[in-house]
Amino acid sequence: MRLLFVTGGTGGHIYPALALAACAKQRYQNLELLFIGNDDRMEAQLIPEAGYAFRSLHTSGLCGNAFHKAKAIAQMFHARAQAIKILKEWKPDLVVGFGGYVSAPVILAAHKLHIPIMIHEQNSVAGAANQMVARYADGIVICYERLFEQFDKRKTRLLGNPRATSAAQVKFDAAYYRSLQLDGRKKLILVVMGSLGSSSINAIMCEALPNVHKDYQILFVTGKEHYEDVKKQIPKQDNIHVVDYVKTLEIMEKVDLIICRAGATTLAEITTLGVPSIVIPSPYVAHNHQYYNASVLANVNAAVMIEEKDLNADLLNEKISCIMGNAKLRAQMKEHAKSLGFPNASEDICDWFDEMKR
Repeated sequence: MRLLFVTGGTGGHIYPALALAACAKQRYQNLELLFIGNDDRMEAQLIPEAGYAFRSLHTSGLCGNAFHKAKAIAQMFHARAQAIKILKEWKPDLVVGFGGYVSAPVILAAHKLHIPIMIHEQNSVAGAANQMVARYADGIVICYERLFEQFDKRKTRLLGNPRATSAAQVKFDAAYYRSLQLDGRKKLILVVMGSLGSSSINAIMCEALPNVHKDYQILFVTGKEHYEDVKKQIPKQDNIHVVDYVKTLEIMEKVDLIICRAGATTLAEITTLGVPSIVIPSPYVAHNHQYYNASVLANVNAAVMIEEKDLNADLLNEKISCIMGNAKLRAQMKEHAKSLGFPNASEDICDWFDEMKR
């Protein structure tokens, strides 16, 4: 099996691709896998660090003034020509695109060369690149049912995010849990706003968390950029543990409530594991897709959604108290969250690889 994955721009595109690559490595003894991504974004570092062959293109998003848009279009045509050369050399059985503007020229190149194409859309609103190339795809994998309205139903399957499979496979690390100064006998609230954190959310957390019931322990993940500021602002309390980063999946088994953003990767993980959540979608993303991601959970009572414009310390504390003080509610939220999970996403997508290759 020769696979070519194209992904880039953000972790939301890259991490599902890496998760699926890990599954494919286990499944196919003769696997040959190549990644294509941007030369100046995070994939250029993350993918080689993960041990995969990587070829780079230089592309930009269609944003800004007319000059910048014209430049981006010129870059896309150049990247398509480069991609055609790579595909002719590599001769993949299948090209899989995970979104991000770098994926568009590669998918267009694969279409020209009559190579089977699959695209994966992680969010509940299709990204611009996937919308652009969906007509050329032979298979489209989605994670939210509402996307059947945006894509051709005849070639679209609801199979989920490969990160869900990764989450289902990670084992609880008791030693790591203890290294965070956490007590296994106490209920745990995890607060994490993504790898970079959020200064606006952190300020509200600094006000709200000291007033949470002292019987609950709180692990507050600030992001590396904000760690020192938060440490200065938040009152020192025995039940509040402030860190800049945490290996979330390795402690998730003990998390009673997570307060988080509504990125595709995060929601794939917490639905698979069935973690009750308070979700604060970022308003600073394309097409406001985090709001729609979060709405899916909120609509089935798997999560409480608070929009950032409505967030304040009193409201947050009210929601925390309501959930943490009601074991029956948490059990229901857990069950409802799991109903949205796709723990077998990677294997199901690989099954489709096999169909398309034949």
